[in-house]
Parts: sequence; structure tokens; C-alpha cells
Amino acid sequence: MTGPERGVPGDDRPAGTAADGQGLPSTGGPPPRRSGLRNPERAVRGLGAGTLSLEALVLVLAIQPIRVVGGDLGGAAIGAVVALAVAAVLLAGLMRRPWAWHAGTALQGLLMLAGLLHWSLLVLGVVFALVWAYALHVRRVILG
Repeated sequence: MTGPERGVPGDDRPAGTAADGQGLPSTGGPPPRRSGLRNPERAVRGLGAGTLSLEALVLVLAIQPIRVVGGDLGGAAIGAVVALAVAAVLLAGLMRRPWAWHAGTALQGLLMLAGLLHWSLLVLGVVFALVWAYALHVRRVILG
């Protein structure tokens, strides 16, 4: 048939829908994806990697303004910020591993703990912990 498929006369359902009236395809194939994404795992990994990459960039770029405005940012605090930024970049590259999500959560805790060295690191830690919590929420919604 070259035209649109026609249902049984008297049946007002669109062609290709199930007889149960739920609008599911009657082909018997796999059910449609919930998220509508072609590759939901890849999209979620990209979200996690992007979040960690942005965090690393903000951490490195925040060193000088914190020193100028905050004043007492010592060598230990600068070392901690650089170490956390490097860890975030490494974790961004390892998002294919399932444990990287747990390590990213631990990284947010370490950044908040770095708030003991300078109050602005606590603020950054809280902000990025909220962003990370949202990324985890999106991951749970998309992947189930």
C-alpha cells in the first residue's frame, strides 16, 4: 500500500495503535524510550563531565579574585584549590566509570571542607554541590 494505512471501518483509532486504546505501537517491538534521547547514557555522562569541567574552570579562575578581595588566601588554600580543580578535570574524563559519580559527590564534599581554609571556598562548594545534586537528579530521571 502506498498511501496512509487505514484501520477497520468504524474504528476511529489512528492506524498502528494498540487495541487497548493506550496509543502504543502495535508492532511488538521495544517500548519507546522514556527520555526521547538517542543515547541517554552519553547525554548524562556529558552533563556530569560538563559540570565538573565548569567547576574546575571556576576554581582556577577564582584564585586571584579571592586573593585580592579576601586577602588571607594562603599557600595551603591555593594548593587545595588547584588539587580540587585537577581532580575535577580527571573525574570529568572518567565519567564512563560508574564510580565517577560517587567520586564527584565526594569532590563536592571536599570543596565544602576546603571552606575551613577560606570562607569563599565554602560558598563555591555549596553552589557546586547544588549544581551536582541537580545533575544527579537529571541522571536519575533520565536513566531511571
